[in-house]
Amino acid sequence: MDTLQILGTRLKALRNERRLYQRELGELIGVTQRHYQKIEKGEINISALTLCTLARYFEVSTDYLLGLSEERKPCGTAL
Repeated sequence: MDTLQILGTRLKALRNERRLYQRELGELIGVTQRHYQKIEKGEINISALTLCTLARYFEVSTDYLLGLSEERKPCGTAL
């Protein structure tokens, strides 16, 4: 699985855990629902700023979103 697919899969899982709609996440990052759907499908790359926004929103690390780590906690989070 490539990085965009991993990102999309993890975003979808996090969104479902919080029972959110794609439209709500699209609004958070300033894109349409359709554009956000393409992110979850791994069809569209996102900017570093958008990645950081999503990581902060879900309280996970950017490395987790990108599949570079299985650790969800962002840096600087207390154990």
